[in-house]
Amino acid sequence: MVTVLVLTDRRQAARPLTEVVSAAVDGGARSVVLREKDLPRSSRLALAAALRAILRPVGGRLIVAGPDPLGGDAVHLAAADPVPAGVGFVGRSCHDGTELAGLSTEDYATVSPVFTSASKPGYGPALGVPGLAQLVARTGKPLLALGGVTSPADAAACVAAGAAGVAVMGAVMRARDPAELVAGLVAA
Repeated sequence: MVTVLVLTDRRQAARPLTEVVSAAVDGGARSVVLREKDLPRSSRLALAAALRAILRPVGGRLIVAGPDPLGGDAVHLAAADPVPAGVGFVGRSCHDGTELAGLSTEDYATVSPVFTSASKPGYGPALGVPGLAQLVARTGKPLLALGGVTSPADAAACVAAGAAGVAVMGAVMRARDPAELVAGLVAA
């Protein structure tokens, strides 16, 4: 069973964000990163509450991108961001061995881009599965492969390379059936 971390992007969402996240949770996602950093804090706070309500019945976790956990205790930070006080769960975005070497007390890190990403064209270069495997070998932290993961085959290749799972944004946000896509990723 593959860990699937869903990252939000309302601009790519095929339908309202809460509906997409609810479907992803129905498909087996148990962790969601709330991005939407351009929204006012009050709007992000309301969205965080709505997403926590979706995740609560399945024992899921909402992780907030940035230093403000919006009433929760989990954040996802850039590689160099300081850890804010009062959080109990921390993830980081990393892109190379230097950034991974800076990890200390984090619970996980995403490594990107593994594949070419439709969500961030031109971002990279893509690490590829061999590059992911090299980075996994450099740390004892759980690493989630991010960037261009669109299929169960992609997820299986990442896990075979040593990743603890995958982090997916665009493919889930744009999916006709997010539950089906996430179920396939989880089963990979």
